[in-house]
Amino acid sequence: MHTFRTITAFHQALQQGSTTCAQTVDAYLARIEAQQPLLNAFTEVYAADARAKAQELDQYVQANGLPTHQPLFGVVVALKDVICYADKQVSAASNMLQGFRSSYSATAVERLLEAGAIIIGSCNCDEFAMGSSNENSAYGPVRNALDPERVPGGSSGGSAVAVQADLCLISLGSDTGGSVRQPADFCGLVGYKPSYGRISRYGLIAYASSFDQIGIFAREVEDIALVLQVIAGPDAFDSTALPDAGFSSTLAENFSQERSKPARIAYFQTAIEHDSIDPVIREHIQNKIQQFRAAGHTVEPVEFDLMEYLVPTYYVLTTAEASSNLGRYDGVRYGHRSTQPAANLEAFYQHNRSEGFGPEVQKRILLGTFVLSTGFYDAYFQKAQQVRRMLVEKLDTLFQSYDALLMPTAPSTAYKLGEKQDDPIAAYLGDIYTVLANLAGVPAIALPAFQHPNGMPFGYQLMSGREQDVTLLQLARSLSSLD
Repeated sequence: MHTFRTITAFHQALQQGSTTCAQTVDAYLARIEAQQPLLNAFTEVYAADARAKAQELDQYVQANGLPTHQPLFGVVVALKDVICYADKQVSAASNMLQGFRSSYSATAVERLLEAGAIIIGSCNCDEFAMGSSNENSAYGPVRNALDPERVPGGSSGGSAVAVQADLCLISLGSDTGGSVRQPADFCGLVGYKPSYGRISRYGLIAYASSFDQIGIFAREVEDIALVLQVIAGPDAFDSTALPDAGFSSTLAENFSQERSKPARIAYFQTAIEHDSIDPVIREHIQNKIQQFRAAGHTVEPVEFDLMEYLVPTYYVLTTAEASSNLGRYDGVRYGHRSTQPAANLEAFYQHNRSEGFGPEVQKRILLGTFVLSTGFYDAYFQKAQQVRRMLVEKLDTLFQSYDALLMPTAPSTAYKLGEKQDDPIAAYLGDIYTVLANLAGVPAIALPAFQHPNGMPFGYQLMSGREQDVTLLQLARSLSSLD
């Protein structure tokens, strides 16, 4: 079976003639067919389209050789089921959008296709990207390929498992509060959330618009950088996209260069000593700090007194934005339409939304509506916005003195399916280390490094200053080489 760890390895095999795009796609499709019944990683597989595209690319190679102008030529990619792909179903893993087919492709998808990528399917996720375990899906839970009795993390669990189980080479997810980095940690992968605006959100189904970012799963930092070069950049369809038209060329020129001086890395003692963290994870993070110091880097503790405010601030603001964003799903223009008789328009909406949305989405919409309501707006939403501004300012100040911030990625390894279904507070606290990057809009990367005595992988997380994606990826590659 054709398996490749990196894009470079795949392209070398193409160049040498030891594989073809068609053979590679067939190998991935065979593995999907064999493992999908257990892992449930995909919501739809584009077998015919992927095979047709592979044959087209093979014909090009036979006539012209491997092209240099398409950096993702033949690379098999999977998309989270919140990213639009023209003429394909995009359901956000919700009954609300069952059968809905997108009329256009997301900007990120268009750029993948222009770079020669092959889209193999759409991946399961938590409904409307709301969850940390991939158990909140209309298609049922995704299972971790290393231990199918455990969760893969969420909300981009299907995208993570697709790479973890060799069902594709690269996948895209979305990261609103850690939905790429936490499943990457649970599945032993590299997961990247770029700076806010680095990748266009056009064609990404919105959960919380000021937090959402398309992210990338791969096995190596090098592949993250290569995919980012392709899909990053300004976009006329997204006013929040960064206007840095030269970013991709800057990343291509500088990523592979070795750092000329040791890095300055900060960490929060309150994060490492937090009550929620597994003692084994704490010990390994502390050992990692010593390893970085031994390699010549400066690693210093920095005071941070807002740890307990991160999760509440995140959930107040994201649920508020979700209550607004999901108001469009009313069963009129699109979305689930109930067959129950309705006495009036309000009842019609109620039937559609009660049947279409699952329990977790309903809960977050209600929470968001509450914090925005008269009498509670000042006490919750406005206070959360003030805390968010404090967090942005603290990180801006920190990154004036440091290249990166080191954090755990998650307080535990992948847990058992159903373990936290009856304890939403414990599930929400699982986001304690990841939400900061989304609140502040900074880039963050989860790096695999360790194995827990329970057999599951885990690693650590790095953040850098806003728009400092190149610095972060350079440092991540350098530090990963120490493992």
